[in-house]
Amino acid sequence: MLDGPFLWYLNRSTGMVILVLFTLSTALGVLSTRGNAGKGVPKFVTQSLHRNIALLSVSLLVAHIVTAVVDTFVDIRWWQAIVPFYGSTYLPQWLGLGTVAFDVIVVITLTSLVRDRLSHRLWRGLHLFSYVAWAVSVAHGIGIGTDIKAGATWAYAIVGGCVAVVLAAVGLRVGQLAAASAVARVDPGARSSGVGT
Repeated sequence: MLDGPFLWYLNRSTGMVILVLFTLSTALGVLSTRGNAGKGVPKFVTQSLHRNIALLSVSLLVAHIVTAVVDTFVDIRWWQAIVPFYGSTYLPQWLGLGTVAFDVIVVITLTSLVRDRLSHRLWRGLHLFSYVAWAVSVAHGIGIGTDIKAGATWAYAIVGGCVAVVLAAVGLRVGQLAAASAVARVDPGARSSGVGT
């Protein structure tokens, strides 16, 4: 019988770890796009770290989904992990959001693996959906996570911390873009000399 506490704990723990790892990957992705990735940290380091964390996250995501499907305590079928909002009886809206996030992550992962065969513009356009996947996965965790629903302070702290990290990264990146734009307006030659690129 595959409905013991081990699968439930494994599913819960992978969910939280995935949220933290996806948050780190998203924040590094935001910070490593064009321009300074961080003071004293080479851009290739943050991009490499971003990719490695993302791949680890995807691996854990597969484990998270498998434990949800294999555990018989809650009726989640394998196709509900692929087709959003189809036939689910267990918290269908929240499970569907998790499926949407998974589908988007699969597209992002596959297109990143064949990035050299795609135009940069197409790859980048698809890759921007990772922000949507992150936000939807946060909503999925809030709506379906048993620790959040039980009011566990530590779970709220993790989710709040993850949201704060991504918002801080986006704020920092927007600030970098605004500063580069201001420099370019004052000194039009600055952009061609590498400032803000």
